[in-house]
Amino acid sequence: MKVAKGILALALITTLGTWAYSKEAKKTWQVKADYIEACSCHLFCPCYFNSSPEGSHHCEFNNAVNVVAGHVGDVKVDGTKFWLSGDLGGDFSKGEMKAAVATFDPSVTPEQQEALKFLIGQIYPVKWEKMVVDTAPITWEMKGANAHAKLGDKGEVTLTGVMNQKGKQQVIKDLKYWGAQKNGGFHLAKSEHHYKGNGFDYKYKDRNGFMIHIESEGLVAAK
Repeated sequence: MKVAKGILALALITTLGTWAYSKEAKKTWQVKADYIEACSCHLFCPCYFNSSPEGSHHCEFNNAVNVVAGHVGDVKVDGTKFWLSGDLGGDFSKGEMKAAVATFDPSVTPEQQEALKFLIGQIYPVKWEKMVVDTAPITWEMKGANAHAKLGDKGEVTLTGVMNQKGKQQVIKDLKYWGAQKNGGFHLAKSEHHYKGNGFDYKYKDRNGFMIHIESEGLVAAK
């Protein structure tokens, strides 16, 4: 009888211990995404090597993003698309950027939007003076060394790959992309892009562009 009680007590402790561990378990997050990116600087973007953009006054950009796979806790964002536009400003030394618009494809659910906002914060661990959220249809395509993306009637990016002497697209490797833990290299391209909406109106031709695959993962910090 004593043995039976002991076994029962052990089983109860084990069950309570498992329940307590589950309650304290932290949510994980992960993102794998492909970018079609362009900005107002000439190729290649000096922002990756300096504390200010070309001209030291602004960096207007368009980033069209296709999430290959990702999640925040139980919320999956595989196959979702979002678009970042805006102006980084002229001084990156303090980790504070000027303004951005995060636009989500209409197929993205409100729950997925919140998850993507979290992931955007992990990829870009900076402060924004202003951040606006918008919704518009996104088309996205990579084809060999070229790429094209469109954001409803507000924005568009066309990339034409820059080739090396071997006839292959020029790639910059071992260069960190913002807060991403891994990337497959910057596949260089000349860009033509524009964006109009939410207080912005800019258009550029023969400027910096690249395609890049990024990956990151971690734990969601407790609030």
